[in-house]
Amino acid sequence: MKIIHYEDNRDLREGIAFLLQATPGLELVGTFADCRNLAADLQMLRPDVVLMDIDLPGISGIEAVPVVKATLPEAQVLMLTVFDNDDKIFQAIRNGASGYLLKHTPPAEIVAAIFDIYRGGSPMTASIARRVLQHFQQPTRPAISDDYKLSTRELDIVKGLVSGYSYKLIADDLHISIDTVRSHIRHIYDKLQVNSKTEAILKAMREGLV
Repeated sequence: MKIIHYEDNRDLREGIAFLLQATPGLELVGTFADCRNLAADLQMLRPDVVLMDIDLPGISGIEAVPVVKATLPEAQVLMLTVFDNDDKIFQAIRNGASGYLLKHTPPAEIVAAIFDIYRGGSPMTASIARRVLQHFQQPTRPAISDDYKLSTRELDIVKGLVSGYSYKLIADDLHISIDTVRSHIRHIYDKLQVNSKTEAILKAMREGLV
């Protein structure tokens, strides 16, 4: 699994580099103090997972997330930051981040989160996950799935995502290929007007689609 890390704090950047390089199954292919050459970095290094700080010089980590998703759609973005305010959390998710960790997260949990996000999960620091759920548990109007024109198969895939299934598990459960799952998920994103799996799950839960 190829990893790129964007972090302007040199000591933390070097500490994360040591952690990742010491972990079997992970390959740190790039580590940078800013996102000035983000698109070129992505095209050259082709990472599977991008670890992204928020408070970066020039382009912020939140502004960088859509660039990652536009340049390399299959890459998963895991925010690793000190910011725990709602604006930053939800903006990162809306922009396409699939996970959100705070920097005080223990090293072993950071590694576990990287494997989790690569396998289709949406890892979050516990306090962040609770705030996200509380936000989307606020009363809202019951939604009708026809509002989004999701097909029966697309709704089945959304249910699998909400249940925490990886793409492979969804494919096995529905007896279709992983490529077919990915194709359906792209259509789901378009219909729900979202940019990431995490945002699709949260919208489905909030809108009562499953």
